[in-house]
Amino acid sequence: MFNIINSLRVIEGSSFVAAPSAGLYLSQMGAEVIRFDQIGGGPDFSRWPLSKTGTSFYWEGLNKGKKSLAINLCDPEGREIAKSLICSDGDEAGIFLTNYPTSGFLSHEKLSAERSDLITIRVMGKADGGIALDYTVNSAIGLPMITGPDKLGDEPVNHVLPAWDLLTGSYAAFALLAAERSRRETSLGREICIPLMDMATATMSNLGMIAEVIQEGQDRPRYGNDVFGFLGRDFVTADKKRAIIMALTPHHWTGLVKALNIKEGVNKIEHSNGVTFDRDEGLRFIHRREINELIQAAVSKRQSAELFAAFEENKVCWGPYNTLTEASNDATLVRDNPMFADISHKSGQTYPTAGSPATLPAEERGTPVRAPYLGEHTDEILMDVLKLSSGEVGRLHDKKVVAGKENSTSGS
Repeated sequence: MFNIINSLRVIEGSSFVAAPSAGLYLSQMGAEVIRFDQIGGGPDFSRWPLSKTGTSFYWEGLNKGKKSLAINLCDPEGREIAKSLICSDGDEAGIFLTNYPTSGFLSHEKLSAERSDLITIRVMGKADGGIALDYTVNSAIGLPMITGPDKLGDEPVNHVLPAWDLLTGSYAAFALLAAERSRRETSLGREICIPLMDMATATMSNLGMIAEVIQEGQDRPRYGNDVFGFLGRDFVTADKKRAIIMALTPHHWTGLVKALNIKEGVNKIEHSNGVTFDRDEGLRFIHRREINELIQAAVSKRQSAELFAAFEENKVCWGPYNTLTEASNDATLVRDNPMFADISHKSGQTYPTAGSPATLPAEERGTPVRAPYLGEHTDEILMDVLKLSSGEVGRLHDKKVVAGKENSTSGS
């Protein structure tokens, strides 16, 4: 946690990954992020993975540091509370982050009638309002057809990382801050819609992959574990440890050749093909089969501890293949990483919890803050932000328009 935008208040009405991750990133930089949810929880409140008590690790991971208001969004009075919260007064307020539909009571058109300088950042599936999730987007842009073993055939290979959700969440946080800066300069609000599908296709274009297939007139083939465009793949040591070794820059390549003592073998490959590998990563990719065989022969004769030490000494670009369990218990990655702190969560579990992935050398890193219990801050928000009296808050509780921590959910 850092406190560099702690005057900013963001109201979040969202679920799943993209929009909540944007709110998480803003919270980690100090913004006050207030999310409102249906009493009992939204569609992602119990999403896997779950704790042994049934609490979603996923939900408590993406909503760290936020405040929670539980309201009945089916009740007209509950909807008015949501609208009033989004459109509340203040130069640092009037900012709405959501993945709710473009129409309805939370449309930008209806909300901006209450506050003309409102900023709405809306994550969508498709630009036309159609439904799309990360994995349907990924299938549509063609990546599963070039992922996997090079002899697989036509069977698609999905991946487990929701990359487009995470990229869209990051872009949403960026767009929100850009819109807020513009409002400071112009006093104008705006709605910015960020569709997952457009985020994915824009990224494919930015990486040159659309230009590539248009020029070639065909899809890029599968390359298995070889990284496209330069030397990089997995290799196995004498004691059966597996590592990815990469050579993108000239320094990566010269360090690798030295660490493995394969200069003579490299010279033979270069001479037989009339090429030089020192300065051209593309040539290293073209001749990867011969180079890979040479590297594997050298790696297979070395014990991992000695080999990896030689890699570090020679500044080789490499990494071990860990299981998730190994990575979670790795001292460098997690246990001794200052980004992490052992935090007790609403699930009843205490585990290493990540704060902001950014490092601000001149700023003290704060301890990560757990995700809220659903409705934990209901009364505080109603009284401090909306200026309701304690009697009015009590009336809303009695009518079940709002709920607090004790009755917003039965298990979490």
